[in-house]
Amino acid sequence: MNAVHPTGPLHAFLSGTGTDGRGRLVGDVLAFDDHRLEAVHDYIQWLFPLRTRSMAQPGAPVLTQAEAEAIRADPKARTALVHASDMMLGFYACFDGWLTWSDHNHLRISRIIASLRELLGQDAARAFHEAVMERHEAAGRPINPENLRYWHAACGALA
Repeated sequence: MNAVHPTGPLHAFLSGTGTDGRGRLVGDVLAFDDHRLEAVHDYIQWLFPLRTRSMAQPGAPVLTQAEAEAIRADPKARTALVHASDMMLGFYACFDGWLTWSDHNHLRISRIIASLRELLGQDAARAFHEAVMERHEAAGRPINPENLRYWHAACGALA
């Protein structure tokens, strides 16, 4: 089996052959506990890259077409994305702080859904979206409707 050679920093990070801007491997970030997931603010752009620059972390790399194609074709990178998605769903299932009118996690959720759609496909994005919407419903619908529209749009759903 031929090894996949990373095409850039995001692909290298997700494939486990490179580090993020702080020198962490993807496995290091995937081992974060819930406290670190909430308190650390520079990992989400590496786990769930997008083609647009992050306003929260402007130094984070931006996903290119070549990297997106390479990540989609790389089983290790895809597996890391699945694990990252599962980790964040576990966090949102156990942590209630984001279940409020407005919270920085709402931006993270938009990014996660959009990145999953780009790199793993519509089904992965829709599954994540449905899970966070179920939590929102169960909590009595506390989230700003405008933020919900961003999630719907990121998923490709009609707003």
